[in-house]
Parts: sequence; C-alpha cells; structure tokens
Amino acid sequence: MTGSSAAAKPQNRYLVFGVLAFGQFIAQLDIQIVAASLNQLQAGLSAGPDEISWVQTAYLMAELIMIPLSGFLAQAMSTRTLFALSAGLFTVASILCGFAWDIQSMAIFRAVQGFVGGAMIPSVFAVGFSLFPKERGMIAAILGIVSTLAPTLGPTVGGIITDALDWHWLFFINIVPGVLVTLGTLRYVHVDTANPEMFKKIDFAQLGALAIALGGMEYVLEEGPRHDWFGDPTIKLVAWFALVALVLFVERSLFSKSPVVRINAFRSPTFAIACVFNLLIGFGVYASTFLTPIFLGRVRDYTSLDIGTTVFVVGIGQVLGTIVAARLIDKIDPRYIIGTGLLGFCFTFWMTAHMSADWGFWDLMLPQFFRGVFALMCIVPSVTLALGGFQGPDLRYASGLYNLMRNLGGAIGIALVNTWLQDSARLHGARFGEAMGHNGTAARDVVSGVARAFSAVTADPGRAAEMSRGAFAHLVGRQSLTLAFDDVFQIMSWMFLAVVLMVPFCRPPVHKAAPNPDAH
Repeated sequence: MTGSSAAAKPQNRYLVFGVLAFGQFIAQLDIQIVAASLNQLQAGLSAGPDEISWVQTAYLMAELIMIPLSGFLAQAMSTRTLFALSAGLFTVASILCGFAWDIQSMAIFRAVQGFVGGAMIPSVFAVGFSLFPKERGMIAAILGIVSTLAPTLGPTVGGIITDALDWHWLFFINIVPGVLVTLGTLRYVHVDTANPEMFKKIDFAQLGALAIALGGMEYVLEEGPRHDWFGDPTIKLVAWFALVALVLFVERSLFSKSPVVRINAFRSPTFAIACVFNLLIGFGVYASTFLTPIFLGRVRDYTSLDIGTTVFVVGIGQVLGTIVAARLIDKIDPRYIIGTGLLGFCFTFWMTAHMSADWGFWDLMLPQFFRGVFALMCIVPSVTLALGGFQGPDLRYASGLYNLMRNLGGAIGIALVNTWLQDSARLHGARFGEAMGHNGTAARDVVSGVARAFSAVTADPGRAAEMSRGAFAHLVGRQSLTLAFDDVFQIMSWMFLAVVLMVPFCRPPVHKAAPNPDAH
C-alpha cells in the first residue's frame, strides 16, 4: 500500500476484509468438497480407482505453486486486481470442472481452479493484519476458523450436494459466490496500488525452479504410495528433478537481485518454528479429514451424506475453539495456548487409536469435536507468532510461506498416512493369516459354520462354501483395516507429542506499528 491509496477507509474495512475472507473460504472449501463423492466422480468420469485421486491432487499441486507467488503478484498487480482476477478465473474453472468429460479434462480444469484459487489465500492474511493492526488476535482467530472450517466442511457440503443433485453441482455451486466475490472485490477493495515495473524484473529461473520443486514433490507424494515409492523409475526421476529444482530455488532466493519469492522470513527463529507448527497442523487436519471418510466408507459402508454428517462434528468444535482462542490470545502468552492445543490434538488422535470396526457417529463424536477445538487452539496462536513481527512487503511474503507450510503439511500428511494405512493393513492381514494357520481347526470350524448358514440361501454346497470363504475374508480384511487405522492415529499422536518440545523456544514477536503491506 502507499499513502496515496488511502487504503481501506475505517468505515468499510470490515466489508473489505469480509469480501476477501469469503473468497478464501470458497477456495479452501473446494480442496475437500469432492472427498465424500469420489465414487460418484469415478463413475461419472469413467476413471480408474488409481486415477480418481487426481481430482484432489491436481488442485493441491497447483495451489501449492501459487501460494508463495501471491506476495509478488499482489505487489505487482495490486491486491484488488489479483483477487478479482483470481475469483473470476476460479469461477470459470469451476464451470469447466462441472462440464468435464473424462479424468484428464477434470485434472486440467481442477489444476487451473487450484492455481487461481491459491492466490486468494495468503492475500487475506496480509491485508487483514494491515487493516487491523491492533486486533491481530481477532484476525488470526477469524482466518484460523476459515482455514480449517472450510476444508473440514468440504466433505459434508459435497455429500449433501451429491446426494441431492449430482457431482456436477460440486463445481457449479461456486458460480454465484465466485461472481459475488469478483464484483465485491472490484467495488470495495482499494487497499494498495500496483507496481507493474516488478514484472520487468522477474527471476524466471527461480519461478521455474519453484514450480518444478513443488509440482514434483506433490507428484511423488501422490503416486508414491501406489507405485512402491522410489522402486519406481518414474518417481525416482521426478524426485531427483524436484530436489535439484529445490536447491536452485533456494540459491536464487538467497542471491537473486529480484526474487519472485523471498525466504528472508526464515531468518526469524519464531517464524521458522511457527512454520513447523503449521506444517504439522496441516498434516493433522488434512490427514484426519482424509482418514475419517475412508474409515466410514470402507469399514462401515457409509453413504456420502452419512460421511459428511459425521465429519461435520469437527466444524462445531472448530467454532468453539475459535471463540476460546480469540478470548485468550491477547491475554496470555500464545505459547500456553498452542502448547495446550498440541497436547489436546495428541489426545484426540490417541482416542481414535482405539477404534473398533463398529465405531460410528456417536463413537467418533467426542474425538472429532475436541479435535476441532484443539486444532483452532493451535492455529490461532501459530498465526500470531508467525506473522506478528512483519510489516509491509515482508508481511506478504511471510504470509505466502506460512500458508504454504500448512498446505504442504496436508499434502505430505495425506500421502504418508495413505502409505502407512496400506502397509499396516497388509501386516495385520498377514498376522491374521499366521494366527489362523497356527489354529487351523478353529478357523475351518468357523468357515464350515458360516457355510451351513449360507446353505439356507443356496442348495449348492460348493457355492455355500465359496460364499462362506468370501464372507470370512471380508471380515478379516475389515478387522485388518481397522487395526491399521488405529496404528496410523497412534503414530500421529506421537508426532504431536514430540513437537510440543519446541513450544518454549517460539518466543512471541515484538509488535511494531504496521504500515500498509505494499509500502515501497
């Protein structure tokens, strides 16, 4: 911002912030809106089981690339132009997604949607902290609930829409909100001025390295669990390119005269530790949102609507967590709040590390509710610790890096828990096989008893025996998968417990008078 722009007038700064926050909500809602409807999308797009996940991955991959670029683009284009253009293109991309005819076209359109949507996320943090320099705790709380509630509600909203209409409306639903955000931004958001001269000094080497590094990393994380990770030559090659690109990106960030992405913020120990917290929070929020629908769908055979209803409980807890964190953030050391949040998050994972195959809505209600509460007790102080010490252009770049950490944590989390789940399920299945081998008589008696029950359905003894073995195999697979979920949640609980040790070293930043974010 420059002094001449006058930024947002006091009487409309709430409206400006509301328009931008609503745009951020839409962009983040679409990350998980397809989570509970993947079966319907798979059928509608004639996609294979190993292809349909690209509906989510393409969005995340493109969004990861855009988020750190948003600071540069907001300065060069102005927040108003960048946000309006992003919201408008997001709306167009949503329409194209609704008309997608196969998995390839859907992946392309979702990538466009994620790329332009990614520009809306960090801009809100920078503008909010600048418009409300004395209410940064409140802004952190509001944006914290938007950042977590949107992806949490995604499966619920998606399940309702798919059940009432069809999967096309998962994307058409964005048209009206997208148009409103675009028009609202053009009408009310006048917070800074553009500096188009910056486009003449783009470091294309850094820009290309960033795209290859983040895109390659996301590809490895997505395809790794399905193709034996580095045992696959393609994944090994992509990982090598991503690593080389990352080294080049860091080198250009440190030595380029006009870097597109500045990483100077990591010189602050508080910012660096807060980013570690955000990486882990993203891991926990996205991984748990990914795991719960899979458990309910594969173990309990829930419908999309039932899954969405069960996951909705997390959102209720997040609202309460926002209220608690917002009331405490300006009164006590934020380290006490985030320490409590991390320990509470750890406890909720420990609770779900003891699931049985019969767990449903009521069994999952308390763990999910408290997970929502403690997630916001982590996020609100984390935002304050990370961004509270920055102003001006540095605030924009720090916001981009900070938001990147959460989404990167989510991408890493989904990939790792998927791998852990598959490996652990195979291990428990093998152990069940060994146990039945050691006590083969009892296993045969059970199968024979089930076969006798099936004889009431079919007069063919061979068919009854086949049905009995199938039912027994399904039971073993169901129990193996349940134990695998328990193992994954237990690992996640230990991760959150370990990171609590870093809390005392994350000293709160000294707040300074905050100039407008584009002063240059």
